Amino acid sequence: MWYTIDINKLVILLIPTFLRKPVFIAWLQALATPITTLHQQWYNKRLDNLYKLAHNGQVCYLRAALNDAFDPGQRRIKITNGNKYQRKYIYTSAEQKQKYLGLSYLLQVGDYADTGVDFRVVIPQDFDLVNNIYQLKAMIDFYKLAGKRYNIEKE
Repeated sequence: MWYTIDINKLVILLIPTFLRKPVFIAWLQALATPITTLHQQWYNKRLDNLYKLAHNGQVCYLRAALNDAFDPGQRRIKITNGNKYQRKYIYTSAEQKQKYLGLSYLLQVGDYADTGVDFRVVIPQDFDLVNNIYQLKAMIDFYKLAGKRYNIEKE
């Protein structure tokens, strides 16, 4: 490939044969060390960019990217649908109607289908959310579609 260059080998090949002494080769390779470092940084950045281009906001790719970054061994991070509950409405006093609600639980605003989140990122219980919350949110924000809302929950 055009991007794989062995700088140390190139230094040796560009030296005339009568000057190829071990001390001279070592000295020229030491002079070429910054170029080698820059090439390695560029190569790592290239691999990182290719990885980012290979993933997008689809559930399977987003889940794979999150598991690769935060849980590579067990791959327990899941993405589920966000719309869970339908709202239960009660009548106002002006309507003068009665309605029995039955057993009802108080839920967060994000739990309802009409105003809630679009998807949920479910992380394992032993995930260190305090130290990784900003990296997790940044990665989700990078890959998700622009109008989508999400919530991070523990299992």
